[in-house]
Amino acid sequence: MTRIVISLDLQELDLFRGDEFVRTYRISSGEKGMGFVEGSFRTPTGRFVIAGKIGKGEPIFTRFTARVPVGTWDPSDPNNGDLVLTRILRLDGQDEANANTMERHIYIHGTNREDMIGVPASHGCIRLANADMIDLFEQVTDTTEVIIKPLTIPKAKLLFMDCDSTLSAIEGIDELARLSDPAIFAEVVAFTNAAMNGDVLLNEVFGRRMEIIRPDKSMADEVARLYIDHIMPGAKEFIAFVKSKGWIPVILSGGFEPLIRPLANILEINHVEAVPIFFDKYGAYAGYECDFPTTRNRGKNEIINEWREATMPAKVVMVGDGISDLETQPDVDVMVGFGGVVTREKVRSGADVWVKNFEELGILSLFSK
Repeated sequence: MTRIVISLDLQELDLFRGDEFVRTYRISSGEKGMGFVEGSFRTPTGRFVIAGKIGKGEPIFTRFTARVPVGTWDPSDPNNGDLVLTRILRLDGQDEANANTMERHIYIHGTNREDMIGVPASHGCIRLANADMIDLFEQVTDTTEVIIKPLTIPKAKLLFMDCDSTLSAIEGIDELARLSDPAIFAEVVAFTNAAMNGDVLLNEVFGRRMEIIRPDKSMADEVARLYIDHIMPGAKEFIAFVKSKGWIPVILSGGFEPLIRPLANILEINHVEAVPIFFDKYGAYAGYECDFPTTRNRGKNEIINEWREATMPAKVVMVGDGISDLETQPDVDVMVGFGGVVTREKVRSGADVWVKNFEELGILSLFSK
């Protein structure tokens, strides 16, 4: 009987036939580490069985959508998404923690990102090179046992970055207010400054600001454009530099995810931890996710610790301009205060490192190794 043992530490899949070792395949697991929550894009660990083999006889690079072949991927296609190619082995979790694996659509599959094999880079599945995927597919059965071993060796390097007044020169919530009414704008700006300076609790003003503004979809789209129009000088180059050194950049913000996502795409940052906002079918404001961690003080710490548990990082750095960024200091290795847009004295005096632009040696030296 065949069995599979996957090491997230080594990024390797070992195939056994009984007690006999057959071969090792290089893999790529979830960039966000390990975890069991649906929609988390994290790789589950524990005991599984293969519960379906899909794609037998299909040509290499066959592309699957919802496990149905929909054509063949062209390797010259610049698509960098997490495509499911060639073959699929469905995984069924056998432990209480991973029992939702089938519903999460966690597979072993071929990939369009063979250049990332050996590096955690998937959306939670186990990726193999396409030729390897065909070879593995032919050697396993629907009853093959699979073990995915959890991370144990600290390797990942995480860079969390605030967005407003850090990666972009604007404060998104203030710009939403500016599009609303001058009196509303003045009131909201006062709330924002009080929260970012630590004079009032963030959770006391977040909901009040949104009930005052009640932004519609067109206002949100305009602010998304403003984020891009006001990218901080050197930010794109800085992100490219840290990624070249093996860091995973994450935007960690009390702003709104759909407004920040286009900026993240321009900066080539895959991960945005920010507040979901909702609109009805007519584009009218329909609320936001009130319990999202960054709507309250120390909520950024919650998300950082979630990433810590999932990735077991070797180093964690936070960069930001506000009190909510300074609050992360106990849960990161280095807190970098950013004063390129506004200087908040509590942040400047409390940060481990203080910089005013992304070209300063004080920040670049943190990521050079």
